[in-house]
Amino acid sequence: MNTNNADVRIIASDGNWIEGDAVRQLEKTAEWEGMRLAVGMPDLHPGKGAPVGAAFVSEGIFYPFLVGGDVGCGMALWRTDLSARKLKLDRWESRLRGLESSWEGNAKRWLEQDGVEPTGFEEALGTIGGGNHFAELQKVEEVVDAAAFEALGLDRGSLLILVHSGSRGLGESILRRHTDRFAAAGLREGSDEADDYLQRHGHAMAWARSNRRLIAHRFMESIGADGDQALDLCHNNVTQIPWGDGKAWLHRKGAAPADLGAVVIPGSRGTMSYLVMPDPDQPRGAWSLAHGAGRKWSRGDARERLERFSAASLTRTDLGGRVICEDKRLLYEEAPQAYKNIDVVIQDLIDAGLCRTIAILRPLISYKIRR
Repeated sequence: MNTNNADVRIIASDGNWIEGDAVRQLEKTAEWEGMRLAVGMPDLHPGKGAPVGAAFVSEGIFYPFLVGGDVGCGMALWRTDLSARKLKLDRWESRLRGLESSWEGNAKRWLEQDGVEPTGFEEALGTIGGGNHFAELQKVEEVVDAAAFEALGLDRGSLLILVHSGSRGLGESILRRHTDRFAAAGLREGSDEADDYLQRHGHAMAWARSNRRLIAHRFMESIGADGDQALDLCHNNVTQIPWGDGKAWLHRKGAAPADLGAVVIPGSRGTMSYLVMPDPDQPRGAWSLAHGAGRKWSRGDARERLERFSAASLTRTDLGGRVICEDKRLLYEEAPQAYKNIDVVIQDLIDAGLCRTIAILRPLISYKIRR
């Protein structure tokens, strides 16, 4: 379809349920000034004013509103020295705590190690945050592409940690600074306002990476593990890309990059996650992939539909995993049933020629929040 010179695409099969409100948001956003391409991923779902699970390309102007308040949010995968043959889930579950509370270490010194200036939001550094953010212990269920798996330095006998978090209150302050002046309007490239936003955006991106590194460190310290980072990729940002004879702006709103190597696309804590290798030369998907399963139900709907389940039952999954979430409201809102079928999402990406599977990962312990 074509709207105001923007090419609008949805990467989804007939077997994938895409909510009509999400499609309408995608089409409406494609009408914004300068828009050239709008792509809905298989995990597309409605957001606050713009859809989540989408990528947008614009010329001459970019939109901080599309990046949203969690600038730099992404996924980091860590290799650990824990053996998959020696699981101690009861012990690890009992020891995992405090990832919602301020870190007792020197936050400024931690940021210095990553070359990041302090921001005033250091009390949140090393904390997961709410919503769909998590830190998860995983095991390798199946290796599909052994060569690509080994090239990442991964070992099928070792456990992994996947961290999903972003820039916390810092990103929200950047968005609020913009919307207080411009609402959802864009910024002209080269303007003082655009340059100022891009500087703050880059700072938040670096802060978010350092935050994920500290979360992984705290997680491993809790369970007596050591490890190193395999990958870290952002799915909420704006970046400049080649476009025709010039440049354009690629916005990712809940869309993983397809041009930076391997990507983890998580399921829903009660389903498998997928480690995939994107095709970096696929403009059909705006050089992006789905960033997760995507919501099937709104948070309110999830609470209503799942009220027949006890909270205790939702802390154990069909895959034998444990869920640490002592916020009852969040436990229901983030239940696996509230999300789309991750297998369908991945198959849609594969069928579109956007990626191939490297490995399938099983969740063991998903940490969201203690009281």
